Amino acid sequence: MSRIGRAPIAIPAGVTVTVGEKNHVTVKGPKGELEMTAVPQMTIKVEDGHLIVTRPDDEKENRALHGLTRSLLHNMVVGVTEGFTKNLEVNGVGYRAAKEGKKLVLNVGFSHQVNVDEIDGITIDVPNPNSIVIHGIDKQKVGQFAAEVRGIKPPEPYKGKGIKYADEVIRRKEGKTGK
Repeated sequence: MSRIGRAPIAIPAGVTVTVGEKNHVTVKGPKGELEMTAVPQMTIKVEDGHLIVTRPDDEKENRALHGLTRSLLHNMVVGVTEGFTKNLEVNGVGYRAAKEGKKLVLNVGFSHQVNVDEIDGITIDVPNPNSIVIHGIDKQKVGQFAAEVRGIKPPEPYKGKGIKYADEVIRRKEGKTGK
C-alpha cells in the first residue's frame, strides 16, 4: 500500500471540500477556491474532518495514481489555507527587478527591459531590487510561473549572474586562466 496515498488529509477549520460526480473535487478556503477532476479509478471520501483516497487494486498504474491523487488533493487544501510562495534572487552588476502596476520589469543585461505580466491567481512582490517573491494558491501555477521568470536569464556558472531560486546553489566553474 502506498505510504503517501494511505495517509488521510486533515481538513482544517474554514475549509470545505465537496466531491462531485466523476471525482470532481472542489476545495474552498479563506484564500480562494480550487477545483480538480481526479482519475475515475480512485475513490475519494470525506469522513469526519478527513479526506481519504483509496484505490481499487494493486495494479502498478493504480498504485502510482493513488499517491499522486492524494498529493494533489493535499496541495489544494494547503493552497487555500496558507498558499504557496517561491523566492527568486537577481544576481549581477546592474541587474534589478521592479514592479510597475501588474508588471514585473527586469533589467538583466539585455539591451532592453523585460516585462512579465502577472497571470490569474499569481501575485508578484518585489521587496528589494534583487529579490522577487511569487505568491499563489495553486502550487503548479506558482512553480511554473517562477520557472518562466527564471528562464528569462538563468544563472551562469562562471560569475553566477542571472535569476535563481533563493535556495538554489550554483555550481561555479573556473575561467580559462584557472589551472
